[in-house]
Amino acid sequence: MPTESTKGIREGDSLAAVDLGSNSFHLVVARYEHGEIRVIDRLRDTVRMAMGLRPDGSLEPERQRRALTCLARFGQRLRELPPERVRAVATNTVRQLRSPRAFLLTAETALGHPIEVVSGREEARLIYLGVANGIPRSKQRRLVVDIGGGSTEFIIGLGFEPLETESIQIGCIATTRRFFDDGKLTRKRWQKAQTEIEVELQQFAAGYRARGWSDTIGSSGTVRALGAICAALRPADNGITLDGLEEVRERLLEAGEIGRIRLPALSEDRKAVIAGGALILETVFRSLAIERMRACDTAMREGLLYDLVGRAGQSDPREASVLALARRYGVDAAHAARVETTALALFEQVQDAWEFNETQRDWLAWACRVHEIGLAIAHSQHQVHGAYLVANSDLFGFTRQEQQALAFVVRAQRRAIPVDEVNALPERLAVPAARLAVLLRLSALLHRGRTGEVLPRLALKVGDRVIRLALPKDWLDTHPLTRVDLDTERKHLAELNLKLQIIAT
Repeated sequence: MPTESTKGIREGDSLAAVDLGSNSFHLVVARYEHGEIRVIDRLRDTVRMAMGLRPDGSLEPERQRRALTCLARFGQRLRELPPERVRAVATNTVRQLRSPRAFLLTAETALGHPIEVVSGREEARLIYLGVANGIPRSKQRRLVVDIGGGSTEFIIGLGFEPLETESIQIGCIATTRRFFDDGKLTRKRWQKAQTEIEVELQQFAAGYRARGWSDTIGSSGTVRALGAICAALRPADNGITLDGLEEVRERLLEAGEIGRIRLPALSEDRKAVIAGGALILETVFRSLAIERMRACDTAMREGLLYDLVGRAGQSDPREASVLALARRYGVDAAHAARVETTALALFEQVQDAWEFNETQRDWLAWACRVHEIGLAIAHSQHQVHGAYLVANSDLFGFTRQEQQALAFVVRAQRRAIPVDEVNALPERLAVPAARLAVLLRLSALLHRGRTGEVLPRLALKVGDRVIRLALPKDWLDTHPLTRVDLDTERKHLAELNLKLQIIAT
C-alpha cells in the first residue's frame, strides 16, 4: 500500500519510470502535457543481473555492485522529482532471488525510491500498455512478444486492454547461459534447446492460436536487435520472418562460438546474448505460427508511465481487479458496502493522526470489498482462505508487495493478528497496513450481525499506542455480544502494541 498519494497529476508535471530488467536497467523521464506523455530523458545501463544469478538464488557481488552503481546514477537524475511521480519495478531476476528483500533494501537506498517487484503476468500487462500506447490504434487483436533477460512475455490484446497474458521463465540471458554456457554454438545444442522451449510454449500455444490475432509486435532490445539484423540480411522481408530468423541461426552456427559472431547491425553490447534471443524467437515463431513480426520502440518502462497516469485518474486497473475478485467469489456486496462505509468513516476521523493519504483510503475500501472472499471456501478460518486468494490470484495493477500487503489486511480482519506477516512487509507498507487492518477489524466487528441496522455515531481517536472508541452507553447496553467482542478485541490489538479503550458516552 503506497505511502504517497498519486492523485492529481497536473499539466506539466514530470514523471519517471525505472525498469530493473534482467538484462538492462532503464530510466525514462517524461512530462505530462495535453493528456499525453512526452519523453524528455532516457538512461540505460547493461547491468545483466541475470548473469550473476547463482543456482542457490544468491547474486554475485560484482553484479550487485554494478546494479547499485547504476541505481545511484539514476537516483541523482530523480532527486528533484516528488516520490509520488516515480515508479520503479523489478522483474524476473529479483523474483528469483533467495532473499529479494535484502537486495531491495540496498537498491532502494541507492535509488532513493521504493522498488516494487511485479509478477510475470503483471509485467506482461505493463509491457502491453507501453506497446499499445506506442503504435497506431487498431480495432484488431494484436500479439505482443517481449523477450527479456530472464523471462519472455506473451500478450494478446485489443486496443489498450490485454485479453490474454502469459510469462515463461525463458529469457535471452538465461537461455544463453543454460545451453551455450561455454560459448560453443552447435546444431545439436540448438535443437535440444528448441525442444525444451517448445514444451514450455505448449502450455498456452494452442489457446493463443485459437484466439487469434491480426498483427504481431515484438518488444524489448533483443527483438529490436534481431529486427535490425534481419533487415540488413533480408531487406525485402519488411520485418522479422521465420526465413530471416533461420538465416540468423545459420550464421550463428557457422560462427561456432559466441566470441566469433559477426552479424550486420549487431552491437558488441548485444553479442553475448543474441544467440539465446534468436533461439527463443525462432521457436516462438514456429510454435505460434507467426508469419511476420515488427519491432516496437516502447516497452514496460513506458507502460509504467501510462499506468502511473491511470492510477492518478479514473482508470486504475487495481479497482477493476478488486471488483472482479469480489464477483468471482460471490461476495455479499451489501454487507461489504456496510463494512466499507463504517471503515471509511473511521478512516476520516484518524486520517491526520495516523498520517493516511487518499491512496490508502482506496486500499481500505478494496480490503473491505474482498474481506469475505474466503467464505467461498469455508466459514472456518475464512480470513486465512481469503488472504491466500488475494496473495495468489493474478490481480492486474498490483505488485507483489502490494498483494502481500492487501492479503495481510484481509488476513488480520479477525481473530489473532499475524504479526510475523506484517513484519515481513517493507517498512513503508507495514505501518499503514497494520493501521488499516485495525479499521477493518473494528468495522467488521460492529457489523457482525449482518443486518441493515444503522450504527450509532462512532467517535474514534488514536495516539501512538492508544485507540479510544466512544459509543453510546444505551447502545452498548442493548448489544451485549458487541460489548464482549470489543473486550476480546483488546487482547488482539495488544499484539500490535496497541491499547484499545472503549468509552461509553
